[in-house]
Amino acid sequence: MTLWRIRATVDDRPGYLSVLTASLALRGVNILAVQVHTTERGAVDDFLVDAPDALDEAGLVAAVERGRGRDCWVARSEARGLADQPTRALGLATRLVRDPDAAGEALRALLGADAVTWRPASAGAECGLADTTMLLDDPAGGSFVLRRAVPGFTPAEYARAQALVELSAAVARRAAEQVTLVLPDGAEAAVRPATADDLPGVVELHEGCSAHSRHRRYLGGAAAPSPARLRRLLEPARGVTLLATVLAAGATESVVAMANLLAEGDEAEVALLVRDDWQRRGLGTALLRRLVRHAEQAGYAALMLHVHAENAPMLRTVRRLGRPTPTERDGSLVTLTVPLAIGTRGERKGPLLTPPV
Repeated sequence: MTLWRIRATVDDRPGYLSVLTASLALRGVNILAVQVHTTERGAVDDFLVDAPDALDEAGLVAAVERGRGRDCWVARSEARGLADQPTRALGLATRLVRDPDAAGEALRALLGADAVTWRPASAGAECGLADTTMLLDDPAGGSFVLRRAVPGFTPAEYARAQALVELSAAVARRAAEQVTLVLPDGAEAAVRPATADDLPGVVELHEGCSAHSRHRRYLGGAAAPSPARLRRLLEPARGVTLLATVLAAGATESVVAMANLLAEGDEAEVALLVRDDWQRRGLGTALLRRLVRHAEQAGYAALMLHVHAENAPMLRTVRRLGRPTPTERDGSLVTLTVPLAIGTRGERKGPLLTPPV
């Protein structure tokens, strides 16, 4: 038996696919996998089949045409073709997470393209398909041109390719936004945007903080928030959460601080939690300064912090920003407002900030 790939267009009408599969079955062809690509001309069916050794390419084409298939393309396949499309796509996505610069090779592997070329100019309105040529924007800048002699590309393949380059760009953005802070005492901590995958580390951070530190962060109590609430803090609808991490024993990453910026209207609320053994080392000040830059780039008018009046370390941290900070006190609670710079000509500097993925 021999593995083949068959692609053919079939009228999207009840029973037509069964006619095609019956025609193949009459020639002893076993269908191992099938994908359906919807196009304007009809449904393009992509089969991976196991056919008798005596059946050649011409025989397969004839069987497809007798089964009311048209625009038939047939090519020999290999055992790796037995991996279904979702599995292959997930494998390529894993590769891009490790190496976002491999987008071109991933596209070639995903679509079996003969050539993948990156060019610095954006594709703009030219994005799309032209039979055996695909043009799509690279979200990181520039564009990709893909070419394949046969068969022509389908809209479904274009969507898959676009999703792959968007993943690559997102991973690259996250890597670019990770920085290493060198604190005054010489200690180093990596700072990056949080994701939902950081939930276990953030739970461990809260468990490692004293009740006093948690009370200062959450104002209303010393208990650690529920995992559901922490998950919302990691990926806020509007805003960003930064994490400071260090390498613990065994080269595992340990979260030692969390800085939240949660937006509402033109203002954003800020809160910090630093593990006790990392307090009074300049980490909170460094995180607050980065949140200020995020907020200014996003175009917010001001930051607000709600702090216990007895929380002298946090009050000193805000004063180190060197900005006028109106203060209101309500019993034991102090609200600090930090005005932010506005873009030129009185316009906001950019869209509302959301955390990178």
